[in-house]
Amino acid sequence: MVWDHVIRNGQIVTPHESYEGDIYIQAGKIAAITKEQLPGEIKEETDAAGCHILPGLIDVHVHSRDPGATYKEDFAHSSMAAAAGGITTIFEMPNTNPPINNVENLQKQIQNLKPKAHVDYGIWAICLGNLNLEDLHPLHDAGVIGFKFFWGYAVHSQTFQLMYNYKDGEENVIPPFKDGEVLDMFRQVAKTGQVFAIHAESNDLIQHLTKKVEESGRRDYEALLEGRPNLAEIVTVQTGIAFAKETGTRLHILHVSTGEAVDLIAQAQAEGYPITAETCPHYLFLSNEDFETVGPAMKVYPPVKYKKDQERLWKGIADGVVTIVCSDHAPHTEQEKDGDLWSIPAGMCGVETLAPLMLNAVSQNRLTLQQVAAVLSENPAKQFGIFPQKGSLQVGTDADLTIVDMKRPFVIKREELHSKSKVTAYDGWSGVGSPVATIVRGQTVMKDGEIVSGPNGEWIRPVKKA
Repeated sequence: MVWDHVIRNGQIVTPHESYEGDIYIQAGKIAAITKEQLPGEIKEETDAAGCHILPGLIDVHVHSRDPGATYKEDFAHSSMAAAAGGITTIFEMPNTNPPINNVENLQKQIQNLKPKAHVDYGIWAICLGNLNLEDLHPLHDAGVIGFKFFWGYAVHSQTFQLMYNYKDGEENVIPPFKDGEVLDMFRQVAKTGQVFAIHAESNDLIQHLTKKVEESGRRDYEALLEGRPNLAEIVTVQTGIAFAKETGTRLHILHVSTGEAVDLIAQAQAEGYPITAETCPHYLFLSNEDFETVGPAMKVYPPVKYKKDQERLWKGIADGVVTIVCSDHAPHTEQEKDGDLWSIPAGMCGVETLAPLMLNAVSQNRLTLQQVAAVLSENPAKQFGIFPQKGSLQVGTDADLTIVDMKRPFVIKREELHSKSKVTAYDGWSGVGSPVATIVRGQTVMKDGEIVSGPNGEWIRPVKKA
């Protein structure tokens, strides 16, 4: 018997149990989990003494901008950053250039990302209303991980790129889709049975309120929140839930930032509807009070809100309402983020710091390590139809493992991030609890913070239900 890789002496942690055991790997799969020493030749051995072994962590929300704005980021760097941060699988967002709006572009993207992938990857498809309604079912059949709709965003009529700061009357622009068109998208995605994920902010409300704030001449963070208030998320979440109830769509609310949205989602879940939600570290660890010290790097959409929202989000995780935590990794260059708060783009690096921040929350007793295994591994895998291939530690499944040392301190230093961009809100943050090894299908990709193998990631697709 020849074992490709054996991980010894670790404490195995899943959302449901914690136990000691050795993990034996063959051909990229978990072949055995046992306390007994099995006979045979071992090609690679990892001593995980004093560490915990989690099912490989998953980040469902990554913008690598590849192809497209690769001067900000590309998939080689984002997937390295993922591996460095203990992530074994990432889901790539579809607002690339060209966008993932049809099967042809999906196939091109699979081939584009493969030689750059340091971790495994799924690919989102984009919903562009009548522009690609007929492409949604073929995209489902072709293996996209889910469908994303940037609610409230205009689209360039020639490139199909999202227009982030759309103003009425602009040329070559398809205005934000009306509710009837959005309902058609809900119905079409519902036929596939896949997740329909929405960026939930009301463009109409934001345009109206922002104009008033801009006329006042204010440029402070509170002014930004007045232009993009909690209400902008609340009304879109309400509408989305109503549409999901009407159509039977599996609605997923992306990057939830408000306590009110958590309450609305909790109510829909209690009524038995398949409504799910994710949030991000910037909403869990930052509030409006941090802008003075963090500065423009903190600007994201939806914007970071108030302490009351932060606390409700933590409770939402504890209550099982918010079932996924992800990064919304969306890098921009230093030059782009250096300017007037209202004119600079929204977004920052996040995939590499996601796991350390959540592990430090365990050290601070904000949640348990088993909850981390749930929100960063098992829950996303189940949600997107890749469990137990991903997100589990079961014999016969992909040997994706994240080994963490809960006693190891860390300091986030922007210059050490593996992304092209180094813009982060967490520069200088310290904590306790670090990923020390990232293993993808049995191969060690990261060890002690260093990338130790070349890009060998694979495209993954959901398992079709019989």
